[in-house]
Amino acid sequence: MQNQLSFEDRCTGAIYGMFIGDALAMPVHWYYDTFALRMDYGLVRDYLAPKNPHPDSILWRSSYTPPHARADILHDQAQYWGRRGIHYHQFLEAGENTLNLQLARNLFTFLHREPEYSAEKWLQELIDYMTTPGKHNDTYVEEYLRHFFLNYGRGVPPLSCGRKDEHHIGGLSQLLPVLLCYADRPQHACRTALDHLKLTHGGTIMENGAQIVANILIGVLQGEVLEAAIQRACTESPSAIARHELETLIDFADDVVIGRHFSSACYMDQSLPATLYLAMKYADAPEQGLIANTMAGGDNVGRGTVLGAFLGAANGLAGFPRRWLSGLKSEPPSIHQEKEDKHSS
Repeated sequence: MQNQLSFEDRCTGAIYGMFIGDALAMPVHWYYDTFALRMDYGLVRDYLAPKNPHPDSILWRSSYTPPHARADILHDQAQYWGRRGIHYHQFLEAGENTLNLQLARNLFTFLHREPEYSAEKWLQELIDYMTTPGKHNDTYVEEYLRHFFLNYGRGVPPLSCGRKDEHHIGGLSQLLPVLLCYADRPQHACRTALDHLKLTHGGTIMENGAQIVANILIGVLQGEVLEAAIQRACTESPSAIARHELETLIDFADDVVIGRHFSSACYMDQSLPATLYLAMKYADAPEQGLIANTMAGGDNVGRGTVLGAFLGAANGLAGFPRRWLSGLKSEPPSIHQEKEDKHSS
């Protein structure tokens, strides 16, 4: 199927894949004990609502105290921070997306509304969204956002509020919308996406990982076979993140590769190779791939967002079960509509 799709089919599949990968993994996000994951949820094949208590939650030792009222980003969710057993996404419904993907949706909307990309305008949208109560119902706010708003609350200009040494795979959810919106101009897409990522996720580890992801995704959108794109991008990258012989791992069980060979945690040096492994193994089987990612636990939401984009670009919408397409709480943005809006602006 990978060689039979149009560019638009690939873009649409990638967009849906992002939101599917996130929503499927959401209820079992950050389960490091995969036995507990299976006991609590069984084999996750469908969208499910999260349950309390979450046995692996570390929200009890997380904190955020805004230095100024204008930096309040927890609002009524603040009462759950510092408490044991609280699920990170406790109030989300089956098929609903985490805050990262809700921000990604906002970014899609922003990009097709604005005639030209503007970092300043986007940061103001981000600030308005995060500091307005009731915009979302997710309990967890990732570390990069807490860092950004701590700086913002201290009076640091928004363009300088981002963390300079970020290395969490969840940040790539903010890279993908830019790549996909500008994918018909590959060089512009990659350059703009990498610059956009630096607003919140600075540092060489993040940049190197993002370059690998951009290289793969743009290649697949242009018709390259996913496995070949992964091998090419890893060969071209100077980063140690790419120095893994992924093809030698394909015959191992997924819980051996993710959890033993690679950590299931969120850090790019482990989570990105784990994602590339899953993308190679399940390049022609998106349903099995996203289920395998979900059941691997850890930061399966962060991995699932990237994996879903890869598998969607390679296989189009037809690669995903109908129940996943219709079961999303909010329909993903339409690439076709975005192009019409851009041309009419």
